[in-house]
Amino acid sequence: MGAPAAVGGESSTTSEFAIPEGLDVPAAGADSEATSEFALPEGLQVPQPPTAEPDGSAFSPPSTYSARSAPAAFTPPSGIPAVRLTKEAPWQDRMRAMLRMPVTERPAPEPVQKIGESGPAVPRVLDLTLRIGELLLAGGEGAEDVEAAMFAVCRSYGLDRCEPNVTFTLLSISYQPSLVDDPVSASRTVRRRGTDYTRLQAVFRLVDDLTDPETSISLEDAYRRLAEIRRNRHPYPGWALTGASGLLAGAASMLVGGDPIVFVAAALGAMLGDRLAWLCAGRGLPEFYQFLVAAMPPAAIGVALTLAHVPVAASAVITGGLFALLPGRALVAGVQDGLTGFYITAAARLLEVMYFFVGIVAGVLVVLYFGVKLGAELDPNAALHLAERPVVQIVASMLLSLTFAVLLQQERSTVLWVTLNGGVAWSVYGALHYPGGLSPVASTAVAAGLVGLFGQLLSRYRFASALPYTTAAIGPLLPGSATYFGLLSIAQNNVDKGLVSLANAVSLAMAIAIGVNLGSEISRLFLRFGSAGGRRAAKRTRGF
Repeated sequence: MGAPAAVGGESSTTSEFAIPEGLDVPAAGADSEATSEFALPEGLQVPQPPTAEPDGSAFSPPSTYSARSAPAAFTPPSGIPAVRLTKEAPWQDRMRAMLRMPVTERPAPEPVQKIGESGPAVPRVLDLTLRIGELLLAGGEGAEDVEAAMFAVCRSYGLDRCEPNVTFTLLSISYQPSLVDDPVSASRTVRRRGTDYTRLQAVFRLVDDLTDPETSISLEDAYRRLAEIRRNRHPYPGWALTGASGLLAGAASMLVGGDPIVFVAAALGAMLGDRLAWLCAGRGLPEFYQFLVAAMPPAAIGVALTLAHVPVAASAVITGGLFALLPGRALVAGVQDGLTGFYITAAARLLEVMYFFVGIVAGVLVVLYFGVKLGAELDPNAALHLAERPVVQIVASMLLSLTFAVLLQQERSTVLWVTLNGGVAWSVYGALHYPGGLSPVASTAVAAGLVGLFGQLLSRYRFASALPYTTAAIGPLLPGSATYFGLLSIAQNNVDKGLVSLANAVSLAMAIAIGVNLGSEISRLFLRFGSAGGRRAAKRTRGF
């Protein structure tokens, strides 16, 4: 037996199971020569059954959609405005411009706050937003500015797709993470209202810090600051408010031709009325009755001076007392809401003003009616003989604005500015009405427009609300004398003349409110922050 061949070669001895040379055997995995009757013939291709499409949303694109072959996107006829929201623009202007845009056209920049992977809890962010909006609305801020603040707070915590909604007593907000997720909604009711512009300014500073990209305020820190704002005491005590109401009435009496005796009488009547109103408030009486009771003492003192035959202008005493009661703050806010498209809130605010006005009318009419029956000789034509004392009236108007600012609980740093603004308002009104011969309504509208313009400029300079710089400054322009003489004519059974005088008072009040709002809009129109596209983004429909 020979030795085997080299490696890789054939052995000289073979097994009986070896395959003979020349016989082809199919490779492993190939079909066997023996086939089944169910085997498919060679060359026949059977289509595979379609796979089921996974469940998806109605908003997901179909499986045959290709972005490369897709048609051009739809563009509105007016075009899509390009808004550049720069850091230099105040958050009020940026958020107001975005609120006036459709949701699909709002730019969604990176969130300002540095949040973790999971981010803050959405319900807690919405709760913080509602609490901030409640303080602003209860403090007398306009509905559009309240919505802008709520929108700014949500965006600062990364909630871009949110929709705030503000009415006179209800705030609500809805957040939808995406088109396929369920929305989260929350609401809050405003049951108590108070006038505290110091608290209002503090809330504006909090919102400004939240929207600042250079600061990072956590949700807990924001809650802590909000709690501190709520706990802050008013900057002025009760006795200071009562003294301010007296000085306001005395200054108003000097505007309409009063002397030092009239000043003291009007101040005493206003302070007595203020204390009676506080007493009614402590007993839980509604504000309507508080205004009714507060209007009686000044009218009673004026009638008493007339019956005592004291040689003073009783009409100036009563007019000064009315100046301290006229709801100028609610009137301006109501007209502003109507001009900016919040008609439900505007109607509610104006209805509130009407109730307050009716309460003042009822209180004064009761006193005047009994005064006329007792023989008090009150002259409704005294309004035609007002003395023109420019220096005295300008000083009185500035004192009136200063005391009005104290009644509104403003910060001490804003009192000087609003005092100067009130003096400018009366100077413009007096220059247009007396030497210029312009009608009282037109003169009031121009002066109120300057008040709104200057107030908006000051608020932009200090990044704060414009209300503390405008509300107290319109005090000298309020229609106190027209209201009084209209009531006096009605008390003397001269109803037609009285209604004409009251209509004149309403016209003056509307001129004040519209002028303040127009001045604010003019300042926003010419002070362009960012680009002109921001203004185009604020366009609304033309009513059709």
